[in-house]
Amino acid sequence: MQFRTPVPISKSISPIDYNSKIISLGSCFAVNMAEKLNYFKFENWCNPFGILFHPLAIEKLIEFAVSEKEFTKADLFFHNEQWHCFDAHSDLSNPNPDSLSSDLNDTIKTMHQQILEATHVVITYGTAWVYRNIDNNEIVANCHKVPQKQFEKELLSIETIKESMEKTMDLIYCVNPNCNIIFTVSPVRHIKDGVVENQLSKAHLISGIHQLISNKAKPISYFPSYEIMMDELRDYRFYAEDMLHPSSVAIDFIWKRFKETNISEHCFSIMDQVETIQKSLSHKPFNPNSESHRKFESKLMDKISKLESQYSFMKF
Repeated sequence: MQFRTPVPISKSISPIDYNSKIISLGSCFAVNMAEKLNYFKFENWCNPFGILFHPLAIEKLIEFAVSEKEFTKADLFFHNEQWHCFDAHSDLSNPNPDSLSSDLNDTIKTMHQQILEATHVVITYGTAWVYRNIDNNEIVANCHKVPQKQFEKELLSIETIKESMEKTMDLIYCVNPNCNIIFTVSPVRHIKDGVVENQLSKAHLISGIHQLISNKAKPISYFPSYEIMMDELRDYRFYAEDMLHPSSVAIDFIWKRFKETNISEHCFSIMDQVETIQKSLSHKPFNPNSESHRKFESKLMDKISKLESQYSFMKF
């Protein structure tokens, strides 16, 4: 008897391998998947401007990178003893405005080069709810705990989402026409927006993506992270203690489906070798001075040297 409903996923025609250069952008679930890519030592860059939740924020970041925007103090604001940028996550905030501007500009230059070299861009959208700054009528990526009275909350329409995704895609293709773009929707529940409102938000994102994909011949695809969580893992035991984020078991399961469909089978043996090394590195010996442990370490170093000589970007 089948106790779950498997979500059918087509295999990628341009799967990720160890020659790929990947950019992961979006919500905290993008970080979950990027951590898996990093664990298996793929060449991956994740969220240079920190976590971004909605399509317009990601579009703006791509536009900044492609155009090599230069940030100045005019792009920043001071709040709670820190300088912030409404287009970046608070992880980048800084007590010194010059340092923040410099960090943002260095990040944009690096990301410009990353987009030129990327073989795959994985974009994870978290929500269609956005906040508009009343002072300048601009939609922000992060409110930085500025009082809510300074913002108006809006739900992006399906058409606006589709147009934003299309602009994001076109910006990437104007500098890197051979890049593969993978869209997905985060399974994280944004319950602060409301239960019904969260579902409405996810529905807008999914509708926008599918309207875009159905009309495009470019190398774009959709990976159903949200659907796997809702249909294959339909149980609260697959959520973390907050009942909002996927548990580690759920993340592992969704990663497994991603691996099966979006990573080349030729990489699986290398991934197994990497995982063996990672587990060995986390091993805590009973007697670190014993002869058996010295032999263990010697064999481990041989395995690491072999992989690092084969793939120069791998560092353990």
